[in-house]
Amino acid sequence: MSELTSSSLTLGRAHSSASAAIEARFLVEQGGFTLDLDLTLPGRGVTAIFGHSGSGKTTLLRCLAGLARPRDGRLVVNGEVWLDTERRIFLPTHKRPLGYVFQEASLFPHLSVTKNLRFGLERVRPAERRVELSQAAELLGIGHLLERMPAGLSGGERQRVGIARALLTSPRLLLLDEPLASLDQKRKLEILPYLERLHDELDIPMLYVSHAPEEVARLADHLVLLDAGRAIASGPISDTLARLDLPLALADDASVVFEGIVDKYDSVYGLLTLALPGSRAKLTVVHAPLAEGKTMRVAVKARDVSLVTGAHEQERSSVLNVLPATVTGIAGDSNPAQAVVRLDIDGSPLLARVTRYSLDRLGIVEGMRVWAQVKAVSLLA
Repeated sequence: MSELTSSSLTLGRAHSSASAAIEARFLVEQGGFTLDLDLTLPGRGVTAIFGHSGSGKTTLLRCLAGLARPRDGRLVVNGEVWLDTERRIFLPTHKRPLGYVFQEASLFPHLSVTKNLRFGLERVRPAERRVELSQAAELLGIGHLLERMPAGLSGGERQRVGIARALLTSPRLLLLDEPLASLDQKRKLEILPYLERLHDELDIPMLYVSHAPEEVARLADHLVLLDAGRAIASGPISDTLARLDLPLALADDASVVFEGIVDKYDSVYGLLTLALPGSRAKLTVVHAPLAEGKTMRVAVKARDVSLVTGAHEQERSSVLNVLPATVTGIAGDSNPAQAVVRLDIDGSPLLARVTRYSLDRLGIVEGMRVWAQVKAVSLLA
């Protein structure tokens, strides 16, 4: 990647202020639907807005963008007040320093990629520009497309151009409204690495609307779960996905997400070992070698975790990862024959889906020490 100048978007999230935050309080009444939210979100990284259709995800983004005007509300983005109904402050959309990426890129069909990008760039006065066209093109991997017309681009390429155009407005907040929803699986897999790169390299808060759990798992640091216009949960993704009082933990594809740090590589067996931050626990996966110290996002599905209670049993297991754990909660599953067990692995949460028969046979109860057999680990990034 070419080195960015000091006038460009800051790279490296560690440079953000520890106190950075987005305060968003909105009351919107539209026909029979009411959005009633009071959220404090991280001022950096990716916050995923997750929920079923009609839960209020897009309405929330419209309020953030100034496209919907709440009856009552307040919006402060990293110290800048964009909305305060009590003080009669309402910053119109064109004055809010934000980028908005929709489900469709909506590029100007009569303009080349370069001219589409310049449309975003020219919305910002030269003295206020924090990113140049060449830098946005490099970040999204579209340098070879600059002379092409939109009609000659794939769906994934169009979305990447649309995201680059949004970045060229030098936003202090980037809103993405289901940017992969219109793409097939192949195109989604094509664009996800670029979204991960934005997450890793840009010091800019992003709100990412989605109803796809796999996208949320790969990209989000913080998760807001909406239902019928209200937030039923808001917190770090690792904790929120493991909450037994939320429907996500009881879903068929329930999983937890956390970060691991590459510890070592066994070239004889082709095994990579990851250390969990702040923990003595380690995970081993079949994987190509990676640089020691590299941070990787890890996902473990509840259905890929089984439990044993005897120390001698775990020693004879063929499963690579058998970790000591404490049972911190048990909940009924959507399938009445099964249960979901929440575990603590030296500070890291984990979920296990087991049959109720096995639960009773092993006598598993809250507070019990067990061994968690993790049969599959996915490295996401």
